[in-house]
Amino acid sequence: MTAPRALVVGSGFVGTAIARRLAAGGTVAVRASRRPPAAAGAPGEPAWTALDATDRDACRRVVDAVRPDAVVLVHGPSDVTWCEAHPEEAVAAHTAATANLAAAAAGRRTVLISTDNVFDGAAPGYPEPAPTAPGNAYGRAKLAAERVLLATAADASVLRVSLVYGWEPPDAGKWLNYFASCAHRLRRGERVEAPDDHWTTPVLVDDVAEVTAAVLAGPAPELLHLGGPDRVSRAEWARLIATAVGAPTDLVVPVPKAAGRYACRPTNACLTSVHLGRIAATRGIRVRGVREGAEALLGAPHPG
Repeated sequence: MTAPRALVVGSGFVGTAIARRLAAGGTVAVRASRRPPAAAGAPGEPAWTALDATDRDACRRVVDAVRPDAVVLVHGPSDVTWCEAHPEEAVAAHTAATANLAAAAAGRRTVLISTDNVFDGAAPGYPEPAPTAPGNAYGRAKLAAERVLLATAADASVLRVSLVYGWEPPDAGKWLNYFASCAHRLRRGERVEAPDDHWTTPVLVDDVAEVTAAVLAGPAPELLHLGGPDRVSRAEWARLIATAVGAPTDLVVPVPKAAGRYACRPTNACLTSVHLGRIAATRGIRVRGVREGAEALLGAPHPG
């Protein structure tokens, strides 16, 4: 029997986790992005191919070469602050890549990873039926990409995820996810300024990968939300991380989100779901809270 094949467009933190999970389940997973990911070509790592997803012809060539049965779109730009400074470029990049891949992979199962930033953050949490109202440029770009996909692809789902976290080494050469950044800085005895007026439902990257695999396999709704079970402020979460790494909690300094790089984020970047419980139960998936996530990450061996 021939192994299924998947093209994961995006080879960063989330895209690589998804590709690894698919490969572990027997899928031939190929990552595609403009630049090679860390450890590209290393033994056991999913394959990688170069792709500018805003180039229509390049998308066709890559799809023809990879011959995927399914496609996962995790493409950027994903830096919320950059998108706020370059709103038109952000929308153009997200919509062009989505349209190009939907056309090139017509007829294949396609999943777009989206964001909680499609909501303005006025409510404490958002289920799938909640009306969208992006409060920033990144949210507008992602919402535009969602609409392109669902209007053009015959077999597609959008998976909106809340703040994704996991392990990254301190020398990753990039802006680290919030958990990893806090853990490394607190271990070094450095102060961490953390908003106490910005709430999220953090979700472990391995759980994102697990749910993505389930959505890809189907059946799944057109729209699914994935947030962790805990609603926490960034300051509260940073104090929990401090305790987990054995650092003094007073290293965490509460600040208003308006004082730093989180100013353009929704006050409540929190997702709930009317569908996830059924899918998780059917697939045997358990989405972990922040304490269990910290224990899993800090109890595992990691380089760096």
